[in-house]
Amino acid sequence: MTTSRTVLVTGGNRGIGRAIAERMIADGHRVAVTARSGEGPEGALTVRAEMTDAASIDAAFTEIEAQLGPVEVVVANAGITRDTLLLRMTEEEFTSVIDTNLTGTFRVVKRAAKGLLKGRFGRVILISSVVGLYGSPGQINYSSSKAALVGFARSLTRELGGRGITANVIAPGFIETDMTAALPEEQQRQYLSSIPANRFGQVAEIAGAASFLAGDDAAYISGAVIPVDGGLGMGH
Repeated sequence: MTTSRTVLVTGGNRGIGRAIAERMIADGHRVAVTARSGEGPEGALTVRAEMTDAASIDAAFTEIEAQLGPVEVVVANAGITRDTLLLRMTEEEFTSVIDTNLTGTFRVVKRAAKGLLKGRFGRVILISSVVGLYGSPGQINYSSSKAALVGFARSLTRELGGRGITANVIAPGFIETDMTAALPEEQQRQYLSSIPANRFGQVAEIAGAASFLAGDDAAYISGAVIPVDGGLGMGH
């Protein structure tokens, strides 16, 4: 039986974020999600927040704290892609992805940290990607932002590890979402051939890893990268 906690999932209105929020609700946690538009799953408190704006993140936290209590589990999932090859990539296409995916995570975790320290308990779960360490053509901005989350979690572990706070990274592989469904069939076949499990993952499988990391059994795991990728990134 896992202790009931207050959980925040950023980008919890669709895809992986929504699946994580649904699982956290099923696990008996009090769950809030941030969304730029749309709503989180039934049973979650949905608040508006823009990852590039610290004031909007602060306001979202204030609302969550008032309704659900201090945030104890942070799942930093919100992210964007702006894929193009290096020679065509503008500086704005690079910095905008870094600002949302990496600096946005910094803003969220920094705002959460005071409450985590006060409560002497915290689970910080950063959603990275297999391409953070495996690499992917056309994704220099995205893979850089996702690789950086590993250093972030490990430095945070060294700073706050003695206060009952863990920081871990989940690195999803190819997961069946609207994004992968839109890929041409030939490309899907090509990707499948490089995945030892010979299938795409399900959002529920990412949610299962997040559920474990948020729970009581994961108290001694910190600074880890948990790949949920069917074996695609082995050795990374």
